[in-house]
Amino acid sequence: MIITMMMSDVLNNTATAVVMAAFGWTLAHYLGVNTDPFLMAVAIGASCAFLTPIGHQNNLLIMGHGGYRFGDYWRMGLPLECLIVFVAVPMLLWVWPL
Repeated sequence: MIITMMMSDVLNNTATAVVMAAFGWTLAHYLGVNTDPFLMAVAIGASCAFLTPIGHQNNLLIMGHGGYRFGDYWRMGLPLECLIVFVAVPMLLWVWPL
């Protein structure tokens, strides 16, 4: 999930989801566990591009009109991404056990 979030901050979230879904699927099969939590972690991670304005088109749209700078996204985005990881990982394992 963290790698997907990092990739989603610099790439399009759809492209990141496609690339990392194949990686998550392969990793789950290699480990011999359920693929659902891995694929859901990729989906959540690809949706959480909060560190840069180029991660999602909505971030870029509000950058100019809101008067935000590139560094402003880190101040709010990093705590938000950490919160998502700390909440989503246990929930994924609870809803889709390995």
